[in-house]
Amino acid sequence: MSPEAIKEHLKQVKYPGFSRDIVSFGLVRSAAWIDGTIKVSLLLTTHDPKTPLTVKSEVEKCLRAIPGVKDIILDVAVQPVRSPSTPAPGANQAGTAAAPRSIRHSIAIGSGKGGVGKSTFAVNLACALAQVLTAQGRPGRVGLMDCDIYGPSVPLMMGLQGRPELDGEALVPLEAHGVKVMSMGFLVDDNTPVVWRGPMIMKTIQQFVQNVRWGELDVLLIDLPPGTGDAQLSLVQTLPLDGAVIVTTPQPASTHVARKGGLMFQKVNVPLLGVAENMSWFEDSSGTRQALFGAGGGAKTADSLGTTLLGQVPLVSDIRAGGDAGKPLVVSQPSAPASITFREIAEDLLNRVARKAAAQLPATN
Repeated sequence: MSPEAIKEHLKQVKYPGFSRDIVSFGLVRSAAWIDGTIKVSLLLTTHDPKTPLTVKSEVEKCLRAIPGVKDIILDVAVQPVRSPSTPAPGANQAGTAAAPRSIRHSIAIGSGKGGVGKSTFAVNLACALAQVLTAQGRPGRVGLMDCDIYGPSVPLMMGLQGRPELDGEALVPLEAHGVKVMSMGFLVDDNTPVVWRGPMIMKTIQQFVQNVRWGELDVLLIDLPPGTGDAQLSLVQTLPLDGAVIVTTPQPASTHVARKGGLMFQKVNVPLLGVAENMSWFEDSSGTRQALFGAGGGAKTADSLGTTLLGQVPLVSDIRAGGDAGKPLVVSQPSAPASITFREIAEDLLNRVARKAAAQLPATN
């Protein structure tokens, strides 16, 4: 049996907590078959002592199911996690080092579940960050990277069309409302569905980080697709993240999945900056708040993840209308209560990442 054939069998073994297998993670260093004995060498990067034991057990179970196997020699080496910015299991250290130094802070916006208004939240938050930084004398210092490869909606909501220009070998992001934007929506036409497997998604995200002329940014927001798959893992392997924000709606159907999304970031050593609750309530014509999707889910999710509730955004038709028109509510109605909430969240996040960066600076005498 060839090494390639052994690795094909090992693709059945998922890394604990993920839907991705240990082969695609790059954890299998070598594999060989010698007179009925299979020899496999693995290299794991983890701080959890249970992970190597789980992986070893699953690998042995997988290999013993192969006809003709008499014995298994399994070498599992563990490389400890060195710092909070250590990338995900099997991550490429060189890829992380290649991230642009001009990006001061990078924050992922995730949800776990689709349909919670994550992209709408990300767009308004990006515009709110731009407004806050402009008021501080730092205009043009916010970027928004749309990593929803299959359903990019950021260009529509930002009112952007056309294709990015090339500066040498780098793409120049389009800009609107003081935010620099890159999205797959700029690179394919509206009638072309993106039908890609994991490696192509990984390559695209790497290019969005490393081959886009972002310039000097105070904050790069990354709008992630729902789930905990290739896009999320590719990102943490490519760009050192200062933290992640989890977006959820109040009902359990959303919060249960949002919690899993938060746990995914914690597993790959990305700190959670907080939870944002979207569509928290609807205010009827009498001024009474109606909890259409229940109440308290955001706070419970934040508490279960050991983080904080950043804010609650109401269900407002003008938010939807602004996205459809390419002029987010924060821009079209900056004094609206929801716009104020977005700016408060933006200021809070800026303070959090600044404190985090200051805490990591070496002490001076």
